[in-house]
Amino acid sequence: MAEPVVTEKKITLSKHDRFKVAWRTQFLQGSWNYERMQNGGWCYSMIPALNKLYQKKEDRVAAYQRHLEFFNTHPYVTSPIIGVTLSLEEERANGAPIDDAAIQGVKVGMMGPLAGVGDPVFWFTVRPMIGALGASLALGGSIMGPILFFVAWNIIRFATIWYTQEFGYKAGNAITDDLSGGLLQMITRGASMMGMFVIGALIERWVNIKFTPVVSRIQQQKGAYIEWDKLPSGHAGIKEALSQQAAGRTLDKVKVTTLQDNLDSLIPGLVPLLLTFLCMWLLKKNVSPIVIILGIFVIGIVGHVIGLL
Repeated sequence: MAEPVVTEKKITLSKHDRFKVAWRTQFLQGSWNYERMQNGGWCYSMIPALNKLYQKKEDRVAAYQRHLEFFNTHPYVTSPIIGVTLSLEEERANGAPIDDAAIQGVKVGMMGPLAGVGDPVFWFTVRPMIGALGASLALGGSIMGPILFFVAWNIIRFATIWYTQEFGYKAGNAITDDLSGGLLQMITRGASMMGMFVIGALIERWVNIKFTPVVSRIQQQKGAYIEWDKLPSGHAGIKEALSQQAAGRTLDKVKVTTLQDNLDSLIPGLVPLLLTFLCMWLLKKNVSPIVIILGIFVIGIVGHVIGLL
């Protein structure tokens, strides 16, 4: 007579468990730091789920360490990433072949693209609209102005956190159904590529380097620059100067060309791009972000003192 097959009971995260994670997500930035940024808040948010999924102390410690890696994105779009991660951790706790690299890859691959969504949606659209409505009521002398802003904003904020986490959790189950077919790797790679596009677009805007050494000084011919002593006085002179500048005349008699002008004429933004690539290479070599930040500060100060920057 064959012995009955004993199947291990599957560990699942209840809605109550997931709600505790969503509640903790509101404190994501509570321990923000320059080295790993939101990692402390992320791990704090995951603790209720990890404690239920992993009963052994060594498994919990490993899970905590796994979620103390670098993480940074807009705080209100973290929830779909947390939802997918909850699903992956649940599958892993039940025996699915999901390693640390797969979980971290999903987090890193999703946080870049979603970071570019949070600012325009929340800071530049939803919050100004609600603020304008509350301010209009407040200007009319109604106490409902600030109350409306506080209540409406927090309802929208927490609803976004909860429902996007649930969406990510359910989508995560579908992602883990076909790990052998490479679906997870394809999604991670696609999200990473999109994140690199976002980073590339932000480099030119946020990274600014200017080389100040003068390459040449050229005495310009008469008619190529504004002759200030020949302009009429008063507003008529200002109008004439602006007209001449619009026509292509320079402000000074001597045209000064700096090293930065030559670089911009070749490839604008080349040096900021190279600096970004250097920082990425150093991070890949496990150089601490704190060391990189301090190094950039030192180079900037020394460069300014010697007249290079």
